[in-house]
Amino acid sequence: MTAASRIVVVGGGIVAASVAYHASRQGASVILVEAERAGSATAAGAGIVCPWADVGDDAYYQLCADGARYYPELLAMLADDGQPETSYARVGALHVGRDSGSLQAIAAVLRSRRQARPEIGDVEIVALGEPKRLFPPLSEDLAGVWLGGGARIDGRLIRNGLLQASAGYGVRRVSGTAELDRSAGRVSGVKVGSERIFADAVVVAAGAWTAQVCAPMGWRLPIGPQRGQIIHAELPGAHTDSWPVILPPDDPYLLGFPGGRIVFGATREHVGFDHRATVGGVGTLLAAAIELAPGVAGATLLETRIGFRPATSDGRPMIGELAEGLIVAAGNGPEGLTAGPWTGLAATALVLAQPPVTDLAPFDPARFSTT
Repeated sequence: MTAASRIVVVGGGIVAASVAYHASRQGASVILVEAERAGSATAAGAGIVCPWADVGDDAYYQLCADGARYYPELLAMLADDGQPETSYARVGALHVGRDSGSLQAIAAVLRSRRQARPEIGDVEIVALGEPKRLFPPLSEDLAGVWLGGGARIDGRLIRNGLLQASAGYGVRRVSGTAELDRSAGRVSGVKVGSERIFADAVVVAAGAWTAQVCAPMGWRLPIGPQRGQIIHAELPGAHTDSWPVILPPDDPYLLGFPGGRIVFGATREHVGFDHRATVGGVGTLLAAAIELAPGVAGATLLETRIGFRPATSDGRPMIGELAEGLIVAAGNGPEGLTAGPWTGLAATALVLAQPPVTDLAPFDPARFSTT
């Protein structure tokens, strides 16, 4: 597509914030349109950055691994732009379990990938009982696989850092629901209430709401909400700042944040935009968390966050040109905080007609029949 100098970004999550930041930093005029909707996946996400043991879709794995690799560069840019507080911490991760064969298989996958992805860090088999030393609430009968590159981040803080840095480059933020505007056979901007905003290109990065934004123009995108309930608790007096991310074979995962905070989750529910914490969802997570980590039984419940992960029908995100003047960048599902900033950079390169930062062919929206 032709390089755009005036861009409208529709969305309020980490992908939208990333597009606004990267495009404005490169001199584009950017207007960000954010609707006030409950259930932002970015705000609710646990914040695990550790994609390397995934043995599923190779194209999506590469995208997520690129996202994890990109974080140090992005954080340095944000620090230069006066936004050093992102909460990112490379605390390591532990794949834990009771089946030594499965743990050996995970270690083999990680080691096979480490040459191409040195950011994985050290990979070591951790003996029975040793995970509890690193994450004290855990059960004593767990062994594990340690990988030094595992990290965590607070989605709210990194998003806010991107937006605050964007403001320094002149990004204008508009609150409201965007309606795509089309003229002369192309998308020419958006309408927000009574205001019409013209643009050379529109980037729809509206997460689970992306299909709703595009539907009035006749584009039917197979992307929608997957509800995740994520529990935050506090262990008073515990020094959780450096505890590793805990990844069992099945949910719940566990991770620590400063101040004794522990996060565990998450449910994966296809219930539409039903923004509720449920007894079944919370109860299942609590029971599984206590079985995995009996030491959390005495923790104080702080809150349950509800987020709608943007899930596509084939599990891959959509990153590409949907129509002339319209780019879609959404659908990272549970890996939003890992792949989100990189996805935003990839969409920015596309909208500015720059060389691609990654192969976007596997994520082209054209793989679906959209009309």
